[in-house]
Amino acid sequence: MSTRARSRSRRGEGGLLRQDILDAAARLLVESGDVEKVTIRAVAADVGVSPPSVYLHFPDKDTLIFDVCQQLFAALDQAIESAAAGLEDPFDRIRARGLAYARFGVEHPEHYRVLFMQKPESAPKGFGPEQLMESAAFAHLLQNAADLIATGLLEPGLEPFPVALELWAVVHGCTSLLISHPNLGLPPVEVLFGQACDHLTRGLLGPDST
Repeated sequence: MSTRARSRSRRGEGGLLRQDILDAAARLLVESGDVEKVTIRAVAADVGVSPPSVYLHFPDKDTLIFDVCQQLFAALDQAIESAAAGLEDPFDRIRARGLAYARFGVEHPEHYRVLFMQKPESAPKGFGPEQLMESAAFAHLLQNAADLIATGLLEPGLEPFPVALELWAVVHGCTSLLISHPNLGLPPVEVLFGQACDHLTRGLLGPDST
């Protein structure tokens, strides 16, 4: 792969080149759907620099791919939190968050596959379950689950962590189904997730809340 010429960065513009490298790696990762096909040489060629220039900003490929995934996940969290901003009712917030999550996945199917639908052996090193559990996106979902429980409307004995996982499993199931089987005749994301969210939250309600 030939490298297109890129003008030398001026002093203080190293951050711009770093972001260009991240953008190129994210683009190649999405296009290929395979971490193994995203090489330092390919990223350098896409940006228009030599491989050593990439190594000035990222010590190895694993670090680069990890930062790409962190950036993608941050974009997802931003979309989710923007949708939930200003909503006081925790049930409304969980619906808004779930719908924003599903929309992000459907509108960015390759990004979503990279984050959540790869084989374990194909996932970028360092970006696994621990990173997902420690992410801002999951922290926000966990807080929302705690807020739901604090209403007193749910069945007794529920804990935020398993409730958050159940909610995530439902929205991930809807999202992955819409991505992997777009011609299955499924209803729009708003309808599919809306129904699933209603059924789940009703099932979590206590006997005196119906």
